[in-house]
Amino acid sequence: MGVRENTGSAGGAGGTRGRRERLRAETTAEIKQVALGLMASGGPDAITLRAIAREMGMTANAIYGYFATRDDLVTTLVSDVYTALADAVDAAWEGAAGQGAAARIQAWAAAFRAWALGNPEGFRLVYGDPVPGYRAPAGGAAPEAAHRVCTGLAALAAEAWPQAEPLYADGDFAWSDFDPGLLDKVRPAFPDLPPAGVALALRVWGHLHGLVSLEVYGHLRGQTTSPDKLFRAELAQLVRALGVAEAG
Repeated sequence: MGVRENTGSAGGAGGTRGRRERLRAETTAEIKQVALGLMASGGPDAITLRAIAREMGMTANAIYGYFATRDDLVTTLVSDVYTALADAVDAAWEGAAGQGAAARIQAWAAAFRAWALGNPEGFRLVYGDPVPGYRAPAGGAAPEAAHRVCTGLAALAAEAWPQAEPLYADGDFAWSDFDPGLLDKVRPAFPDLPPAGVALALRVWGHLHGLVSLEVYGHLRGQTTSPDKLFRAELAQLVRALGVAEAG
């Protein structure tokens, strides 16, 4: 026992620093978990550093040692959950490579729904209720993750476009119909996708986001006992509407 203690001390500042860093990481993770729990029970305005400190049995000043402001904490939460979403849909997309447009679209959509249902507070934080008074940093709380999800949606349209073009190319969309920030993400990634294709990506997003939002917020509860079957039927209809063969 004494030998191990002495070895830890003799290991110098490195061992102590390692323990401190580990404890700090664990406490930081707990703060974020408690914050999401408060949001689940009390809504976005329940996220306050004082409330978190109370839940954790810490002083407010101690919490400030981890997050200087409530906005810093919210930014970290948004970045974490948005990145997790981007990782999930990217992995599904890559995992279905070579299986055809319908399979890839369905894989991306299923991953999006699975992530949302598994992380309802994260979904609400990114896509739902704004945190009152929160001011995101310049460029947004999670610009890299937002870029990945945005280009992922454009990839759905681009994958289907060879078959979908005859069905949607006659739309009167122009580049001026879209936000420049959106085009800055989409056009470099998919230079051959025309304005009608960008519009198609947003329409696909409407299908997916709308039904998932209803489910996350509980609006389908009492309406159907089979939300999964409803979602799969919507996906089947979507790939038919895009003109791509449905995955078997």
